[in-house]
Amino acid sequence: MLEAKVIVIEPTESEANALQALLRFLDLEPILVRNLAELRESAHCNTPDCLAVIVRRETVNALGSGLVAQLRGMRQPLPVICISADGLPKIAESSGDLAWFQLETPVKQRRLSSVLHQAQNVRSGHPTQPGTHRFRPSGASRAMRAVHRLIEQVAPFDTNVLILGESGTGKEMVARHVHELSGRAAHPFVPVNCGAIPADLLESELFGHEKGAFTGALSTRLGRFEFAEGGTLFLDEIGDMSLQMQVKLLRVLQERTFERVGSNKTIRCNVRIIAATHRDLDAAIVAGRFREDLYYRLNVFPVQMPPLRDRLDDLPVLIEHLAQRQGQSAGRKIQLDSSAMDCLARNRWPGNVRELANLLERLAILFPAQTISAADLPDRYRSAAAWLGSEVRIDARPDTVAETPAFEEPLVAEADSGEVAYEMLDVGAALPRGGIDLKDHMSAIEIGLIRQALEEADGTVAGAARLLRIRRTTLVEKLRKYRLSA
Repeated sequence: MLEAKVIVIEPTESEANALQALLRFLDLEPILVRNLAELRESAHCNTPDCLAVIVRRETVNALGSGLVAQLRGMRQPLPVICISADGLPKIAESSGDLAWFQLETPVKQRRLSSVLHQAQNVRSGHPTQPGTHRFRPSGASRAMRAVHRLIEQVAPFDTNVLILGESGTGKEMVARHVHELSGRAAHPFVPVNCGAIPADLLESELFGHEKGAFTGALSTRLGRFEFAEGGTLFLDEIGDMSLQMQVKLLRVLQERTFERVGSNKTIRCNVRIIAATHRDLDAAIVAGRFREDLYYRLNVFPVQMPPLRDRLDDLPVLIEHLAQRQGQSAGRKIQLDSSAMDCLARNRWPGNVRELANLLERLAILFPAQTISAADLPDRYRSAAAWLGSEVRIDARPDTVAETPAFEEPLVAEADSGEVAYEMLDVGAALPRGGIDLKDHMSAIEIGLIRQALEEADGTVAGAARLLRIRRTTLVEKLRKYRLSA
């Protein structure tokens, strides 16, 4: 489920608390209102990130036509999820312009997740047609065209997908796009951040637990595998999962069965797994932090997300898309003039698309509905661009992985002569006056050592990998990353 808001109309405190707890478990933000006056005053009802209204049948009957009129008066009427054991109320029949969904009592987490997913489809304007492009990653550079092609090829199958790439490159967006293009699009997409959940709680989070299974288990709880039944489970930051949990996940992938914590009842699951990580799993395997058998189970179909610095051609499209989205949510769309665009195009974006989105949000707060120039940008973006512009020229051509038959020479930084320039500082040397991009500097050192190792090994990758004390597959990935020839 998206990070979205849900309006809860509930005057009874105990019922309101129960609904809010369920919604928070699904990573949604409940907005509690107790009557029509509070609903009318709520600023969240007309925002794009508001998903639906949840209300009990008794409350609908009590509010009557006033509730329907209030919902119809919204800029885009919200779907209504009516909690009822006896079908929808009569007033639903006379308000056909509103989307009504019945949620049976007692409310179960799995059913709530499914109904919210249907409401999400209605809210986005395509209730019955999965496979839309709502979550399509932005960009038309060579690198992103290669990613789009891979997504379209793997989406129709139930193949496990492993999305690799630096933090902030949009790995979850890719996972959602694979899901919406698949035959599972009508079922839930359930994300889990394996790095954000403590290791001792992750098993319960994934597989659920029975009442009394451990201290604090006051009731039976479904896990994310059960919520995702028929749909897709997205395991983000899989590289941070503990070895103990890796063993249990491997069994589920092999057997397609699991047990809740504290239960010996086997539950079958029909879930597609998409995993993602920013870590080097090959190195983690060598270090004993990641199981090799699980790696091969997950890495059936890898998708490599390029960092933003390798697809700067997409920068104008990304800025327009992000500015448009922020303008819709807050009514403060900004524009960037050519000086600001040139300045941003000369940055290295270590935080990738997430960093760009955060910058635009900050600018939208500081300069709402204005045109931004280079002088309005934070100092770090202006100073970094000035240093790069005077010392080196960053090649903005996108990555050509999956489109070129062989590795190419790197185009990391070029001097005025056109030759590749790697300016490395000696140990103990003074920091240059204009500063230095540490990431570029370390990359240049790595490229130099790889070149030397290849020369020592007569151009053989396996021999060079032994000299560098890394796995052969790790070296192959670095050759692809820096576009070096073996």
